Amino acid sequence: MLQGDPETEITTGVHFEAGRVSPGSLFIAVPEHLEGGPQLAETALARGAAALLVQCAGTAVPASAAEGVCVVRVPDARTAATLVTSRYHGEPGREMDMVAVTGTNGKTSVSCMIESLLRIASGTRAGVIGTSGSRIGDELIPMPPSALSTPESPDFQYLLARMRDRGVGSVVLEATSMGLFTHRVDHAFLDVGVFTNLTQDHLDDHGTMEDYRDAKLRLFQGLCRRAVVNADDPVGAMVPAMMPGSATTYALDADADYRASDLDMDAFGTRFTLHHAGRKYPAAVPVPGRFSVANALAAVAACHGLGHDLEELVRALDRMPPVPGRFERFETPRGTSVIVDYAHSPDSLRKVLATLRGFAPARVITVFGCGGDRDVTKRAEMGEIAGSYSDLCVLTSDNPRHEDPEAILDQIVPGLASTGTPYERFADRREGIAYALSAAGRGDTVLIAGRGSETHQAVRGKLLPFDDMATVRKLAGA
Repeated sequence: MLQGDPETEITTGVHFEAGRVSPGSLFIAVPEHLEGGPQLAETALARGAAALLVQCAGTAVPASAAEGVCVVRVPDARTAATLVTSRYHGEPGREMDMVAVTGTNGKTSVSCMIESLLRIASGTRAGVIGTSGSRIGDELIPMPPSALSTPESPDFQYLLARMRDRGVGSVVLEATSMGLFTHRVDHAFLDVGVFTNLTQDHLDDHGTMEDYRDAKLRLFQGLCRRAVVNADDPVGAMVPAMMPGSATTYALDADADYRASDLDMDAFGTRFTLHHAGRKYPAAVPVPGRFSVANALAAVAACHGLGHDLEELVRALDRMPPVPGRFERFETPRGTSVIVDYAHSPDSLRKVLATLRGFAPARVITVFGCGGDRDVTKRAEMGEIAGSYSDLCVLTSDNPRHEDPEAILDQIVPGLASTGTPYERFADRREGIAYALSAAGRGDTVLIAGRGSETHQAVRGKLLPFDDMATVRKLAGA
């Protein structure tokens, strides 16, 4: 349904947030958007919006829109937004190789691995969009601070257009469950969709594991042309039947198109044999653990599926740079090893700690917490996991958002206390990290889990600067 001049020209962008509107913008009034929505249409118009896109049901258009403003009414503002923003920027996804990575754990690692392999093995200029921000190679693209790994569609399509215009040949993005559920990556023209795994997380958003699974599987229901999936995961094993003839599998245990065997791990990496199409390739990744090998298989399979040479990709594996905030290592002047990792779910925390136990020469001290306004059922479980693998635990804040940090720690304690492992608690994250470093000696390993390379902590509706590794270096005097 259209009101006003259908020839209205949009010249300064498309926005969900009223505060980012400028003269000539299109404002999309997405219901319940915290910084936008129908309630801020008047603000958007006052800032010079040339047109409004609103949802038919229950949206009253301000009287100020009666003169000179085009108003488009659609059944669903979010689904329309993905098409509109893609078209506004000239459908940039069509002009690049597009890879989307989804799953509970491993999205950032696999995305960064794919970018590194493309660059090292074939010199491809690649862009990355995800938890650690958006970048072309090492160049970050400035964007407003956001807690979203998968940007809203106006920002997402803007980033794709920016990358296209800068000569990027491939883009790798993290496709979160909510990003898929809210249609943010529709009309991206994805060439490859990668599925890593599904474990408990984000039940605050989806309610049940079934709904969480279904949100992830949207990626393989018409959004991508080919799939690369983890055959060791029961949900990943479902995808080939959903995309007959267009799915490639990888696995450590199950039969798959890309397999790994003969894993040999130490503190600095993992050596293994990669199997594909009846051939064996000696390989290594500079990160210890079975999970790192699984991530490497996913990355290799995705790049090979884009047409890059397999032998060159395998040779590039052990030359990949570290993924920021993913098993990121630092040695303190006192001889303590510090690992900063994004592990923030029960499964990811267990995997990282089990890997550390495989080579840690002395005590393991774990600093962790649980995010506020998120699934509360995992808190005691994560406490039990941390206590089972650690010699000392330090409970602290991890993006408490609108919850009381002490109340979150109270919910972790029962699981941790059941293990008998000693622990301390500090609601202030800097104090918690400082205590762990002071308690650690030569040969000990301190795991700081939960936030990885995040540079802000969400507290009471604000994003406050905080970087785990930078804090470690400062406290250690490095």
